[in-house]
Amino acid sequence: MTTAALPDSSAQPDPPRWLTDDEQGAWRAYLQATTLLEDHLDRQLQRDAGMPHVYYGLLVQLSQAPERRLRMTELAMHAKITRSRLSHAIARLERNGWVRRENCPSDKRGQNAVLTPEGMQVLERTAPGHVAAVRQALFDRLSPEQTEQLTEIMRLIAQGLQPEGANADLPWLR
Repeated sequence: MTTAALPDSSAQPDPPRWLTDDEQGAWRAYLQATTLLEDHLDRQLQRDAGMPHVYYGLLVQLSQAPERRLRMTELAMHAKITRSRLSHAIARLERNGWVRRENCPSDKRGQNAVLTPEGMQVLERTAPGHVAAVRQALFDRLSPEQTEQLTEIMRLIAQGLQPEGANADLPWLR
């Protein structure tokens, strides 16, 4: 082995790229807004349906799927949560009678989550209040142009956080 193949121990790491004042302000505003929004929506859904926001999102995903069923791995991917967190959530939704699990006919190891008629009724009963809470907290405060900008910004961020390939460390792969 030649010395050229060895790492240069005298090389200094790049200094941190600290946030500018504007970036720091944007970051703090983002954290405050998303924390408060998630809390607001969780409280509304707990009050109206006895479930957290993430469970409501699972019911919505199932309601929009063909035959109101999705493979558990696909549901975790749509919800952007770990398989462990999904399994816990589905167990709770099963106890409530809102979802049931079925073996996947095409893969003996896989399972499907299926929205039950009772789960669909809960979703239909809860959706109007949830939409009102989202509208009041977010969209009533934004112009159509700001909504467009928010959509573009959030899609750009989400795309950057979902790398492709075998080494991707995404929640639904854990």
